[in-house]
Amino acid sequence: MTVDQRALTAWLVAEGVLARGVEPVVEPLAGGSSNPTYRIRGGGVDLVLRTPPVRGGLPTAHDMDREYRFQAALADSAVPVAPMVALCRDEAVLGVPFYLMRRLDGVVHARADAVRELPAAVASAAGLALARTLAAVHAVRPDAVGLADYARPEPYAVRQLRRWRRQWAASGPVDRVPAVVDVLAALAARMPEAGPDRIVHGDYNLANVMYERARPDRVLAVLDWEMAALGPPEADVGQLLAYWGPAGRLLFAARGGHLPDANPGLPAAADLVAEYHAASELKVRHVPFWEAFAVIKLAIVCAGALRRVADPSPAHRARIESLVVGLADIARDTLKE
Repeated sequence: MTVDQRALTAWLVAEGVLARGVEPVVEPLAGGSSNPTYRIRGGGVDLVLRTPPVRGGLPTAHDMDREYRFQAALADSAVPVAPMVALCRDEAVLGVPFYLMRRLDGVVHARADAVRELPAAVASAAGLALARTLAAVHAVRPDAVGLADYARPEPYAVRQLRRWRRQWAASGPVDRVPAVVDVLAALAARMPEAGPDRIVHGDYNLANVMYERARPDRVLAVLDWEMAALGPPEADVGQLLAYWGPAGRLLFAARGGHLPDANPGLPAAADLVAEYHAASELKVRHVPFWEAFAVIKLAIVCAGALRRVADPSPAHRARIESLVVGLADIARDTLKE
């Protein structure tokens, strides 16, 4: 995506974010998952702009309004989030909705080579802080921070299963990977009973958390809230374990290596769960179900990535389909535990 700098500048001035006459510098930032992310600076401001992809986004994914609202709601809570600055729902400005948040000078442990360089004690502390921060997310009562309107009459698991079935149908290679459909059917047959809703991040993992630069074991902000919802805390715990286990190992094989494997100081999955329980009033249940659900979501997200490529090569398509099959197999095996 190319940002229309003139349109953006006019909007920033109209919103009072930027002084008239200032020409901001717009730079694309690495990371940001599938959402184009930019640094906007000049005139005393230093901001991050987040947008959805211009093409190929799956239905209901890349929700900037949702991402903005959840972070804004958590601003005064114990959950560390970046300060929100402004939200633009008007697609006439940049062609897509977008939002701005204050840029934080932190560190994201998103690559194996960087994780490998952490002292073992720092890596251990960073992993345990990751678990405690998730407990802090789940300690927040949605109605206490103005998010009660996200509550739905249907249980989260029912809604999520329907949503991801739709996402899979929209992803493309449905007929070529029947294992995904099989896992979705198995999940539907093992739906756990619903409990009280808490805030669910939806994609909680080490690469979506920023740490303080001077203290890389202390969480500065939880990032990437586009999949946030109200539901059972187990969903986030399952997501974290999915990234920590064989699904994460498969996903990160082409990104420099699996993060937990890169540093022996990082806690084992069981230690993450123990730290979460030590910091939380909640006790998670049905973990294999939610971990399997998380893995099959990752498979569907990978399949959906093909939609964002205008003309994928046969080799690229084959790699994605192999990844989807591998993740579906891991989800099936996890569900059997």
